[in-house]
Amino acid sequence: MDIEEGTPPQRLRALPSRLTNQAALVANRIVDRALAEAGARRYHYALLAASEEYGPSSQAALGRRTGIDRSDMVATVNDLAERRLLERAPDPEDRRRNIISITAAGRRELAHLDELLAAAQEDFLAPLGAADRRTLTDLLTRLVDHHRAEQGWTTPGPASRTG
Repeated sequence: MDIEEGTPPQRLRALPSRLTNQAALVANRIVDRALAEAGARRYHYALLAASEEYGPSSQAALGRRTGIDRSDMVATVNDLAERRLLERAPDPEDRRRNIISITAAGRRELAHLDELLAAAQEDFLAPLGAADRRTLTDLLTRLVDHHRAEQGWTTPGPASRTG
């Protein structure tokens, strides 16, 4: 039997959990490379997208919505605030909290990152036609939603990343 040296055993190739993990590794590399073109990371995109979609929010609420843990959240907000893509202001109702808002420059950056990520998605999904892409997205959404509900997660799982 002549099998290429880099080919995993059939048992591994038959495990959907392993295949999903392998696909995620490839997707993350493609997304990370695309975002790096703009000096951005997945957390940057997640935070800008959530800020744009939900409007001014506390840092804690944005962390829960994006699945970004507290220490990573502080570093990401600091980075985006330094770049003037987000504004951070004390909450008038509770001065201990910060309210995070996307700026006009942040909206422009988000639009640019959307374009880069659209190209990355095309790259990742290149072997699939439109119907297969929709099916894949629907199936992955069902799996994630099922397990989030089963685990009682109301926000993305602890290891979630955007991309």
